[in-house]
Amino acid sequence: MKNADLSSKKRTVLIFGISSFVGSNIAEYLKLDFKIIGTYFKTKVSIPGVMTLPCDVLDKDQVQLVIYSFKPDLVIYCAGVSSIKESSENERLADALNTGGLINVSEYCQRYKAKICFISSSFVFGGEKKSYIEMDIPDANTFYGKAMAASEFYIQKTSLNYIIFRCCKLYGRGINPTKPTWFENIQRNLFLNKNINLDNRVHTGFLDVYYLALIIKVCLSYEVTNRMFQISSIDENTLYEFAIKYAEAFAQSKNLISKGSAHFPEISGRSSASQELFYAMDLMNLEGFLHIKLPTIADSLKLTFDRHFGRNNERGETSAIKFI
Repeated sequence: MKNADLSSKKRTVLIFGISSFVGSNIAEYLKLDFKIIGTYFKTKVSIPGVMTLPCDVLDKDQVQLVIYSFKPDLVIYCAGVSSIKESSENERLADALNTGGLINVSEYCQRYKAKICFISSSFVFGGEKKSYIEMDIPDANTFYGKAMAASEFYIQKTSLNYIIFRCCKLYGRGINPTKPTWFENIQRNLFLNKNINLDNRVHTGFLDVYYLALIIKVCLSYEVTNRMFQISSIDENTLYEFAIKYAEAFAQSKNLISKGSAHFPEISGRSSASQELFYAMDLMNLEGFLHIKLPTIADSLKLTFDRHFGRNNERGETSAIKFI
């Protein structure tokens, strides 16, 4: 009876930015095992089994009220501008949300003894052809990357209870039908037999967003704290190469996909428009610490296919990370 009581007492996870692609997917994944509270700014969302409420992360009083009211065990910061293009077009807003909002949330996490979880990006690096490790000094070549690097630095220097996930390009379906993700756009165009021209210059890892959610769950169960982990597929592709693998996995026509060179808003003077960029990350720290093996891009797409077509279980756990 005592064990049943303990198992029924779920810990509380508060997600700032639950209307975002990453925030909504993390909520969907974790809601069976944790009590999930989510905040949104203007885009009201409804997720069964999840409480959502409005909050402006730039308003310190609102942030304090939410954290004080729910006393979460973990706070995940998913608010902000996650697009490299949008960040370069509106630097002031991106800086406010990606850095200023995080500072507000982190301050009250410390006050109310909640762990802060920050979702960063491989774009904190400069795109050299190497495998970056966690200890490499960020040298971002985009405004978005610089903001992520600044936020990482702030959390590590000021927080006493944090975890940072520096991620490759995450993909999946979002919760906002008026703002489809780049992955959904690829899906829709191929389904409608429309030709698509995709970038073949920037090389990154690609992972189904559920891998991040699963790793967060594992870290919570192990009580991991004050660590930074890099999360990626073990291989890298351009967006064009990823789309080819997607077409193969989902039995779509590869002939609709052509190579291109999409605009990548680099900081002035960093590189030429024709130069290839590489954002490979070393994964030994994460794999060794958690005793897991991360997937290839093809394996990740297999999980995506299984999830979308109802194979295995809804969360895809049986075909996700391999525990060593």
